[in-house]
Order: sequence, then structure tokens, then C-alpha cells
Amino acid sequence: MSAIQGYGVHAAGAELVPLKYDPGNLRPQDVEVSIAACGVCHSDLNLIDNDWGMSQYPFIPGHEIVGTVTALGDAVRHLAVGDRVGVGWQADSCGFCEWCRKGEENLCAQAQPTCVGRHGGYAEAVRVNARFAVRLPEALDSQTAAPLLCAGITVYQPLRSAGVNPSSRVGVIGIGGLGHLALQFARAFGAEVTAFSTSVDKESEALELGAHRFVHSRESKALKAMAGTQDLIVSTINAAQEWSAYVGALRPHGTLCLVGVPPRPVSLEAFPLIAGARCVSGSNIGSPARIAEMLDVAARHNVAARTDAFPMAEANQAISRLRRNNVHYRAVLAN
Repeated sequence: MSAIQGYGVHAAGAELVPLKYDPGNLRPQDVEVSIAACGVCHSDLNLIDNDWGMSQYPFIPGHEIVGTVTALGDAVRHLAVGDRVGVGWQADSCGFCEWCRKGEENLCAQAQPTCVGRHGGYAEAVRVNARFAVRLPEALDSQTAAPLLCAGITVYQPLRSAGVNPSSRVGVIGIGGLGHLALQFARAFGAEVTAFSTSVDKESEALELGAHRFVHSRESKALKAMAGTQDLIVSTINAAQEWSAYVGALRPHGTLCLVGVPPRPVSLEAFPLIAGARCVSGSNIGSPARIAEMLDVAARHNVAARTDAFPMAEANQAISRLRRNNVHYRAVLAN
């Protein structure tokens, strides 16, 4: 392919417009992927608006990509033309640091995001290092699998790191784009699952998605009643919370894991952490090996994102809906 057509932004907060770029010669370690579907992640909004101060314009957003391999670099041996693959937040890493050698490429200091300093998935095609193009199981639908490449692995990773199993008690704060997947994965692991949400109208759907109980987190009595009950609580939201109450909801050795980014620093008293040997942690995506595992689990346990689909040409409409929080869990662009 001599040029790739997509939809990009030229300045912070700008609308997406058609953008064509020349990808150059295919590097020996890269693959070119013809894109079938690309999820619209809240991180795309952050990058479009340059909320993190790392955006480089112009650029094409998108990092929840499912498509078909159409070209291989000379050094690629594990993929073939025609393979259906997924690409997430990460498109490359150094390959040599201690984290890459351990198979934790997502922790590499030289990690290359898919759409920072390069063009991403709101396009007809994308190129990435072949190590970060992961084969999709046949059972997974491209549209509902696309959000798994970022939202899915973001919540799967802390469950696996914490060793969640059928004896575990897992809480999920926020039943949105990430939270609705966290409920499904936690249930697939056999855990007792509690959904914490400020939206009472989400109770029935949270139970349908895998929660055993629903806690209205604006009711302080309901939250306090959960004291000492959870082994792991995963916070998926980007809003300030009564964090001390969630620490209080942990059992001894329990963990409160943040995957959403609160707008203000998280302030906690030390004594409840010390007294119960509790901890607060963070988690970011996962390695290609962990993504492959997550996709296999999703295929075997029928874990899928609930999505609103838009044609790729209507990317601005999808972004606008996401800004208004008017998307049913996840938006996906389809070619």
C-alpha cells in the first residue's frame, strides 16, 4: 500500500478530517494490517484533546484494532498474510530491556503507543511491530472483540496479577466501558463479584453481566456494610471517590487497584493499610502474551464488549457521543 487513508486531527480538540499518509517501506519486523474494526476509547479523547501533553499533531487516533494481515516484513515468522489479528495500545517496545526480556513489554520505558508519534486505527490500515499483532480466536466477533485490545486487557491484567480464583471476592467500581468487561472476566474466573456504581439503573444489567450483588455507592450505609468483604477492588472510573471506604471494604491482604485515572490525588490514611496489610496499586494494559491469553479466555467464556457501531466515516459522531457519555459501554468504528 503506497498511502494509507484515515481520519485524523490537526490540533488539540479539533474535529477529525480525512488524512492520508505515506507509511514508507515496511520494516523487517513489522506487519501491515487491513482494519475491519477499531474501538473508540476514552484515551482517544485524551489524546485528541492533548490532556496528557503527549499528543503529536497531526495524528490518526485509534488503538483497539482488529483486522487482517496484508503484508509481512522479512523478519516476521509467526504470522501469515490473511491472519486475523488484534492490536492494542502498544505497537512496539525496545525488545532488550529487563521488562521486555521478562515478557512484560508493557512496562518497557521505550514502549511505543499505537497512536502517539505515529498513526493509529481510525483508518483503512495500520503498521505495527509484529510482536504486538496478536492472533484472534475464530470464535470472537471482530466488532465486539476490538475493545478487548485495550479496555479488556486493562481489567484482565489486575485480575490475573492478583491471582483471582473461585475463592476470591472481587469488586468493580464503575459499570461502564471497562467495568462491564471486568464483571464478565471476574465471573469467568469463578469469583464472587460485586458491582459498585452510582447509577441505580445499572443494577439489572450489572447482575446480567456477572455481578452477584450490586452496591449503590452513593449510599454510605450500603458502602460501609461492605467493610472487610473484598479481596480485590478494581476501580475503572475517572472520578474522585470515597477511597477510604473502599480500603475499608478490603479483607486483610486485599488490594484496591486503580485502572481509571481520578482527577485529584488519592488521599488515604496509613493505619487501615498497615492494620490489614492492605495495599493500593495501579495497572496498565498487558503484554502481548497476556493479551493472547485474555482473548482465549474471552472466546472460551463468551466475554464480549457491548458496543454501538459506527461506519469509519462517522468517527466524529462516535467521538461526540462518547464526549456526551451517550454510548452503550463502547463505540466501535467499522470499515
